[in-house]
Amino acid sequence: MAEDMSVRYRNAILYDESGRKYVGDVLLNKDGSYSLSKGDEDVQADLDGSNRLITRSLQNWHTHLAMQLNARDFSDGFPLHRWLNEAIFPTEAKLNPEYVRIGAQAATAEMIRTGSTFAADMYFYPAVTGKVLGDAGLRGLIGGPVSDAALPSHPDAASALDEMDSILKTQKREDKIQYAIATHSVYLCSEETLRRASELAEKRNARLHIHVSETRKEIADCHEKTGFYPVEYLNSLDFFKPGTVCAHASWVKKNEIRMLAEHEVTAVHCPSSNMKIACGGTMSYPAYKEAGVDVRIGTDGAASSGSGLDMLAEARLASLVQRHDHWDATLLPANEVFSMATKGSSDWAVWNLDDIRMRPAGRSGNRHLANLVFNGAECLDLWVDGKGVRLDGKTQTLDEHLAWNELDQAVQSYYEGVE
Repeated sequence: MAEDMSVRYRNAILYDESGRKYVGDVLLNKDGSYSLSKGDEDVQADLDGSNRLITRSLQNWHTHLAMQLNARDFSDGFPLHRWLNEAIFPTEAKLNPEYVRIGAQAATAEMIRTGSTFAADMYFYPAVTGKVLGDAGLRGLIGGPVSDAALPSHPDAASALDEMDSILKTQKREDKIQYAIATHSVYLCSEETLRRASELAEKRNARLHIHVSETRKEIADCHEKTGFYPVEYLNSLDFFKPGTVCAHASWVKKNEIRMLAEHEVTAVHCPSSNMKIACGGTMSYPAYKEAGVDVRIGTDGAASSGSGLDMLAEARLASLVQRHDHWDATLLPANEVFSMATKGSSDWAVWNLDDIRMRPAGRSGNRHLANLVFNGAECLDLWVDGKGVRLDGKTQTLDEHLAWNELDQAVQSYYEGVE
C-alpha cells in the first residue's frame, strides 16, 4: 500500500479530538487530519467501516515500559519506599540493554493492542527503548533516567547527563521519537544534579520528566531537609521549563499547583499506581483544572501499577477515583476523560463496535465514548503517519508471539536466584 495516500472507511462512526461525531464515509489522511469522502479519491485502502468506531489514539504520559519484565504482582503489598529499596532497585541492578529491549518490545506490543501510539517513558538505556518504539512505528518521549543512586546503566548522574546531552544534540524536531531528561525525584537527585539537568534542558531545548510529590513521606522529608515542599523546592532551583512532565503530583498545595501552571508544566494523573502503592492521595483534578494546568493520564510501570498499559482502563479509573475523592459524580464524564487520554494525538484508533462491551449503543447512538471508556473494546486498527500499525486485529509492525515468548524466557533468566 502507498503510505502517502489516505485511507477510506465507508459507513463508519468517527469522533474527532473535539468530540464531534460524524457518521458516513471518511478519509484518514497521512498528516493526521480527516476529511469527508466523496467516494472517488485515490486511497491506499478502501475499508468497510460499518461496526467500526474511529477515535484519536490513546497517549500514555508516564511509563516505565521495560518494567514488563517485572510481573504485575511483583512485590505486591509493599509501600513505595520499601518497594523501591527492597524490590525494584536490587532487581534492576541486573539490567542490561538486551533485557530492556525485550521488556520494551513486550510493552510496545501491549500498547498497540490496546490502542496507544505514544508513551512518555522513563527507563534505563533510553536509546534501546526509543529504537523499539520507533521500529514499531509508534511515537515516544523517551526519558533517560538521571539520579544519584540506583543507576545500572551509569556510575553516576554526571555520566547519565552526558549520555542525554549526546542524544539530544543529534535529534531532529520532526522525529517521532523524542528524548527527555528524566531526573527521578527530589529524594534521589541532589540539588546539583537537578540544576545541571535543568540547565541541559535549557541548552538543548529539551523536556524534563520527574516524579513529584507522590507520597506523604516524600513531601515530609523534603520539607524537613530544605524547608520547602517538592514543587516549591524545584521552583526555588529554577528547575521547571515549559513542558516539564511531572508524574503523580498528588500531595501538593494550591500555591504549588499555581507554580506548575505558571511554568506550563504537564502534570500526569496515575491513579492505578497511586492506589496500588497506597500513596494516600491522588491528584486533585478540579484544582489543576481551575489553575489551568495541562493534565494527562499515565499508567506508570507494570510493576508499580499492577494494571499494565491499557489506557482505557486507566482513563476509567481516573474518572472514578476523582468522583470518589471529591464526592462529585459529575467529575470527568466519559467525553472529558477520553479527551485527557487522547489529547495531542494526531493518530487514529479504530475500535470494534461488534464487541459486546460496546452495546447498547443508546437510543440516539450517543453511548459510544461512554461504552469505550467504562467498558472497553477491542482495537482493530491503528494508524500512525498513514501507516497501519495494526490492521483487522493483527499487529503489523512486530511479532506479538515472539515478544511474549522472549519476555517469558527473559523473566526466567532475569529472576534466577532472586527471592
